[in-house]
Amino acid sequence: MLYPDRNATFDPAKNIIIGNVAFYGATSGVAYIRGMAGERFCVRNSGVKAVVEGVGDHGCEYMTGGVAVILGETGRNFAAGMSGGVAYVYDPGGVFKKRCNTEMVGFDPLEDEDKAILHTLIANHQAFTKSTVAAQILKNWDKAMVHFVKVMPKDYKAVLEKRKVAAKSAAWK
Repeated sequence: MLYPDRNATFDPAKNIIIGNVAFYGATSGVAYIRGMAGERFCVRNSGVKAVVEGVGDHGCEYMTGGVAVILGETGRNFAAGMSGGVAYVYDPGGVFKKRCNTEMVGFDPLEDEDKAILHTLIANHQAFTKSTVAAQILKNWDKAMVHFVKVMPKDYKAVLEKRKVAAKSAAWK
């Protein structure tokens, strides 16, 4: 957990709280950051689950696993080279898709499982960091859900779908 001093007078959601390349190559764990991250957040992430309130350029670049939840704006070139894992970006302004590198990723609708994952991570983020951003999303949960964009690598999605088919086939034998 990372958050500014409780007596800080600035808005953490509009200030960089954690620097560049945070969670570079992370393999496991959970992180909650009340505030923004610098550039290249979760680059080469292969297993960490992280919640942050905004990121600079090149977020989730070359990500191979894990989960990134961005509760604010992203910089340009988000998800470049992303081959695994999933990112959820809260985008009430509708600007995110223009900032995302879609060479290897697509945008999927949220399923019930995604909503459960998001609710758990955002509720934990709020509880641990006292995030006002998370509190607002939780307060308006149903309305907020329409503003989340699920970023999923195309090849990773295909592998997951093949696994589902194989599991169903095995269950029938």
